[in-house]
Amino acid sequence: MNPAALTLPLEGLRILDFTRVLAGPLATALLADLGAEVIKVEPPQGDDYRAIGPMRNGQSALFTVMNRNKKSLTLDLKQPQAVALVKELAGRVDVVVENFRPGVASRLGIGYEQLKAFNPRLVYASVSGFGQDGPLAERPAYDVIVQAMSGLMEATGDPDGPPTLVGEAISDVVAGLFASWAILAAVYQTQRTGQGQQLDVAMFDTTLSFLVTSMSRYLFTGAPARRVGNRHPLSAPFGVYKAKDGHFALAVLNLKLFKALATAIDLPALGRDETLATDEQRSAREPELRAAIEAWAAQHSVQRVVELIEQAGVPVAPIWNIGQALESPQAVARKLLQPVDDERLPGLRLPVQPVRFKGSAPSLAKRAPALGEHTDELLTTWLGLSLGKIAELKGAGVLGGTPSTPAP
Repeated sequence: MNPAALTLPLEGLRILDFTRVLAGPLATALLADLGAEVIKVEPPQGDDYRAIGPMRNGQSALFTVMNRNKKSLTLDLKQPQAVALVKELAGRVDVVVENFRPGVASRLGIGYEQLKAFNPRLVYASVSGFGQDGPLAERPAYDVIVQAMSGLMEATGDPDGPPTLVGEAISDVVAGLFASWAILAAVYQTQRTGQGQQLDVAMFDTTLSFLVTSMSRYLFTGAPARRVGNRHPLSAPFGVYKAKDGHFALAVLNLKLFKALATAIDLPALGRDETLATDEQRSAREPELRAAIEAWAAQHSVQRVVELIEQAGVPVAPIWNIGQALESPQAVARKLLQPVDDERLPGLRLPVQPVRFKGSAPSLAKRAPALGEHTDELLTTWLGLSLGKIAELKGAGVLGGTPSTPAP
């Protein structure tokens, strides 16, 4: 296939994005990576993430990453004229995404029931902490709150220590992933039926669904997942172990691998021990196995440990930080970071969605927009407003004043 003829998978899909902070913006960023035209509607003061550090040259790292490949339109949704513009725009898009507290969008006049009157084919995704109904629907939610209430935090950490927060905003990220998947499923259904619908995406629900092993064990045993520290709750040796100069990860899930490991660490008798023949038996004696592995590993560097165990065909790895992972030859070969032109941030690199589409053009890699940068462009090209009318709306505060000067 001629590479010049390749298109992006979501070219032609139009999205009106009212989301801010993380879960919603990540969902729409993933779609924008694949060619969807995402119009980020911001209040006059902008998305809160524009002011959240770390900052470089006045630009927020979090906002820059979560809002790549988008256009910015500023509207003061407390003004009736702004709401009227949203209704016109809704008639020209395929998808609306919002993450207001339940009920807020409707009070503003831009809820699903109000907008579908202007576009019966509209897919309207509502992302929230606990969903649009239920006893906790009105409860505010941040990632740490959902981690705490989903069972994730209770299952994470040292057995003798407190419940531990996962070192990533995992509930926000999972909700964003589920939202992007659900939007595409709904768009596909709309193409078949001609009817749109509202999607109710809750961080609580999606995080619970994400905990597949904890949920499976509970459904069969009635027992909640317990904290086991840096080891697998059901398998051994499977987890993180200490070497002479650091730590390494090891994954042994069957007797063949266990025998290979025993030979690699100069303890072949362990592999022949019939009382260690099953995963259940090895898991029950995990402290003993850990002591044996770490006594051997204490004589070697992490690099040497990985070399010796890997030669035996056993899954093993060094513990990398995020910088080591992103700059590794594997990540570079897979092009997980893309160079982006942005005079505000020289040398900028951004992630794009990680799936490779072999029959499509490469994912987009464009900078995040300046606040209100595309307001004039969108209102003239989409709605046919004159520059005079736009100036009038700015004067009335409907558009939040003069947009920021676009970065080249």
